[in-house]
Amino acid sequence: MTPRPHRAHLPEERTESTAPLPPPELTEAECRRCGTYIAGLDGRYACGVCGWVNDHSEGHRRLPRADEDPDRPAKGRRRPKQLPGPPPEPESEPGPGPEPGP
Repeated sequence: MTPRPHRAHLPEERTESTAPLPPPELTEAECRRCGTYIAGLDGRYACGVCGWVNDHSEGHRRLPRADEDPDRPAKGRRRPKQLPGPPPEPESEPGPGPEPGP
């Protein structure tokens, strides 16, 4: 039987906030992998040269919750369905070779 998680391991209770979030702060650092000078928001970085990304928990502030996103669709609305990609290309079979001449 699996033990139930303790209260300390459960996610923190959410309090409804009506105050707008402060704008993100532009921060700069050196890439830890290749040394390129990079910029990020609130201490979260991604290097466009080598692809290194720091963990989201290293940021200076907490990330906003989905319900704090001003662009989130209203409740009861769903995201539009994604259109399917292009159909797969049919595999062409190799021909018998050049046609004989007259």
